[in-house]
Amino acid sequence: MTAEITVETAAHWRAMPATRLLDGGMDYADIVLLERATRDGVAWDVAAERLGNLRLEVAEAARKGGHTVTARNAFRAAAADFVFAQMAINADTERKRDLYEGFSAAVGAAAALSPASMHKIELPFAGGRLVGWHVIPDRSTVLGTVIVFGGQSGWGATYLRYADALAARGLATILAEGPGQGETRLRYRVHLDVDVAAAYGEFVHYTAESGTPVGIWGNSVGGLFAALTAARNDHIDACCVNGAFATPRLLSFRTFREQAAAMLGTSDETAIERNFRRLAFDPVKEQIRCPLLVLHGGADPLVSLEDQQPFLDGADDAMLQVWDDGEHTIYNHADERNDLVADWFADRLTTSSRDGMGTMELADRER
Repeated sequence: MTAEITVETAAHWRAMPATRLLDGGMDYADIVLLERATRDGVAWDVAAERLGNLRLEVAEAARKGGHTVTARNAFRAAAADFVFAQMAINADTERKRDLYEGFSAAVGAAAALSPASMHKIELPFAGGRLVGWHVIPDRSTVLGTVIVFGGQSGWGATYLRYADALAARGLATILAEGPGQGETRLRYRVHLDVDVAAAYGEFVHYTAESGTPVGIWGNSVGGLFAALTAARNDHIDACCVNGAFATPRLLSFRTFREQAAAMLGTSDETAIERNFRRLAFDPVKEQIRCPLLVLHGGADPLVSLEDQQPFLDGADDAMLQVWDDGEHTIYNHADERNDLVADWFADRLTTSSRDGMGTMELADRER
């Protein structure tokens, strides 16, 4: 193994520790195998892709044998392997696009076997399309819908486990890929130089047509996007910000800078800084009128509590939840985090429903 590969592999493990891999749906056995392969000198993306292909073989065999649950679980495990494979590549290369297409295909295969209704949506915006997955729980009445998304590297169906937690409480989910994210960027070339709040507002308008209350949950830099959207859209009934800085800035390490460049579609650092200034949340100018939940990890190496304070200052009804040992976006307390936030949304959106919003009946889901 060369020194250069060793440094790169170490950087990948810092950006994607085991807690994050588990949070994103990777099987524990695959994490062990990924660690072994990368230690032996196999490139991260190659090792993770191989694991994804092995999971696809398991899934196909189970599907042919009529074992639907096993097949669905294996497709989801394959999707996690593929999404973390492409995450090792920051620039929009054909290799990255191919791996992300593999991720999307595995998600689609899992969706076809899901007991819930799960389908892909594409909303026109800025000359391209905003992509997402609409997950509707397998029950007669849906209490509300939560739009969930990530930041610079975690996108869309990476958050399937969040959707599981919300579905268990009668809430639908839109796993959104906003500007600079996922297929929205890789396929449709919509970058972060657009009106970001308006872009996520398209998901809000799509959701609001059902007549149910709407929540929005942004993770990492996506938390900033969620706060801006909630401040500028009266259709949002509850907002969660998880590990975001209100005033974004270019961090010193290479991965962050390359990912920021890819999101904006330029490597010009002056343009990136200018765009970050444009996106800053100023509580003097922005006011979040719906209930707000802010999550913070005391061990987050990227975002301090001070970075998140402007969100709290800009909200009329704010709650702060801190895990003293919490990693970035609380990877290391994933199940507890999902339970807490899903319960919070269920309480807030159910209250909105009692205050005059409706619920979506099962028959309405097919319209």
